[in-house]
Amino acid sequence: MATRPATLRIEHSISGKSWRWRGAEHGGDGAYGLGSDLVTHLLLARGIEPHEVARHRSPTLRDFLPNPSHFNDMDRAAERIADAVIAGEQVAIFGDYDVDGATSAALLIRLLRLLRNSATAYIPDRLTEGYGPNEKALLALGQAGATLIITVDCGATAFEPLAAAHAAGVDVVVVDHHKCTADLPTAYAVINPNRLDEGEIGVAHGHLAAVGVAFLLGVALVRVLRERGYFRDHPEPDLLALLDLVALGTVADVAAIRGLNRAFVAQGLKIMRRRGNPGIAALIDASRLNRAPTCSDCGFALGPRINAGGRVGDAALGVRLLTTDDPEEARTIAVRLDLLNEERRAVEQAVQEEADAQASMQSDRAVLVAAGTGWHPGVIGIVAGRLKEKHGRPALVIALDAMTGQGKGSGRSIAGVDLGAAIIGARDLGMLAAGGGHAMAAGLTIDNARVSEFSEWIDHHLAAPVARAAAAGSLLLDLMVTPGGLSSDLVETTEQAGPFGVGWPGPRVAVGPVHLIRAEVVGNGHVRLIAGGQDGASIKAVGFRMADTLLGQTLLHGVHGRRLWLAGRAKIDDWGTTPRAELHLEDAAFAD
Repeated sequence: MATRPATLRIEHSISGKSWRWRGAEHGGDGAYGLGSDLVTHLLLARGIEPHEVARHRSPTLRDFLPNPSHFNDMDRAAERIADAVIAGEQVAIFGDYDVDGATSAALLIRLLRLLRNSATAYIPDRLTEGYGPNEKALLALGQAGATLIITVDCGATAFEPLAAAHAAGVDVVVVDHHKCTADLPTAYAVINPNRLDEGEIGVAHGHLAAVGVAFLLGVALVRVLRERGYFRDHPEPDLLALLDLVALGTVADVAAIRGLNRAFVAQGLKIMRRRGNPGIAALIDASRLNRAPTCSDCGFALGPRINAGGRVGDAALGVRLLTTDDPEEARTIAVRLDLLNEERRAVEQAVQEEADAQASMQSDRAVLVAAGTGWHPGVIGIVAGRLKEKHGRPALVIALDAMTGQGKGSGRSIAGVDLGAAIIGARDLGMLAAGGGHAMAAGLTIDNARVSEFSEWIDHHLAAPVARAAAAGSLLLDLMVTPGGLSSDLVETTEQAGPFGVGWPGPRVAVGPVHLIRAEVVGNGHVRLIAGGQDGASIKAVGFRMADTLLGQTLLHGVHGRRLWLAGRAKIDDWGTTPRAELHLEDAAFAD
């Protein structure tokens, strides 16, 4: 097929990208105005077939929820947990210390509480215990009386700890979504859409976060109990009321917002607006949100505060917040998490500066690797994400410990590059002490002495997929407007095609041609623009953390009166007394 011309003839923007209509990769010309309304246009441009548009406009669980029984071990796990509920067994939930782990644990604890079982939570300490189940903790839970342990957002590769629990007579059900090897750990059941022996159901739902898998387990559990007649004497729980937790965990874990996940998030945000979970309500207040939370708020306001407990404070705070029914306790925990988040930012800034300096020396690398002694392991994932966004390449950040001789690393990837598979490959080669993850994020443990060797290996191993991803890295646009067309009405209309996130990108708008009226640095390296158009209207645009990039420097100092096209996401600025549309800038190109 012949190469389609660049949108607005922009083959090389200021940041070096060509601009294309998003619809082009699905066989259309991508331009709005094909006889469909704007929302339908956005859905079609994201690959939705015309006959599927109706159910994707308003995604519901009725249309997208699969039969949980189609997943391996799902029914076996549901039967075992039902046995525990009926017999009054002591159940423990072992969760990861991030938002996905906290929401997964909270969902099962709340569900079991509604089923008259007082399950307890165990969240390992990031610094002293590390990621995933460990033998000491599992055995201690068993000795304390737990006959059933459910691991959430972890456990898929915890071979030795789970074998020890099995030998001690404790049943373990694994609820995970991270990549698996061909061998599975010894457990009563392993539920994971990314099991290598899953069929089409795994392919269709491999992008679920652990909290989504936990919700499916909840559906299966309630069905088993219904079949056994449990609800003749007990009220049946409202599973939909737990979707606020599913939405929060899904978005914060950067899971692809497509298919079932879109339904989870769309419906979960509706539940969140009702403020029925005291912990989430308190977190909204601590985040100083004066409106109903959006998908973006879950990722950038609520999620980071829950994560702060696991990063620089008490890892169990997130689960405590999300499971308490006491509004005052919820408020106290939320305030503490907000303070820890501020502390996390200060710690992160110091690591970020050192990692930035190392990354700047790796212009010829396909994969950025930064490592430093004394770096706080709780912030390395955030720093890796910043490096990835800034340089457009996968990034790994490793906190080295001189006392133990090992480092803890965290990585973030770009679309089209499976970082989790690469980490598992390095682990299987013996290069890493531990490691795993999924396509977009991964973690590892490595001997300090092997960091250089690993850096060379992963750079070579991922060079080809990174190059392919870069070659396909055009900036995809959804529509073009003049400055006067960037309005609140436009934002409200495009939001109807949401929720947006990874795998379901928010609409990208080209605005112009414009001339710059003012360009300045504000806040923590952000670039703020005021630009005017030929239609007499002006807009505000903000480029976050853009001041020290080529694009930011050009906008600040290198325009010299030339006209521009600006590209980015249309958003509502609601900080003032009158909400107005603004552009969250991603790229720019000269119009003449």
